[in-house]
Amino acid sequence: MNTRRDPCYRVSNVETQVSWQRSSRCNDAACVEVAQFGSEIGLRDAKDPQGPVLRVTRQDFAAFIAGIRSGDFIAD
Repeated sequence: MNTRRDPCYRVSNVETQVSWQRSSRCNDAACVEVAQFGSEIGLRDAKDPQGPVLRVTRQDFAAFIAGIRSGDFIAD
């Protein structure tokens, strides 16, 4: 069952009322969108705005972005 405690669940009215942002480098819908939910950050697939939303803490999101910037996720 998808509930608020699950990291990923279907979009509710709350998710449709926030301002979703995507990178200015995104030229099409093949992007990830992010939005702020109080102390959490929501992430969703721009191609499926009514699909699941992954919600993480601000600290986890900051660590993820730091990892991207430092090259931790570059495929060999």
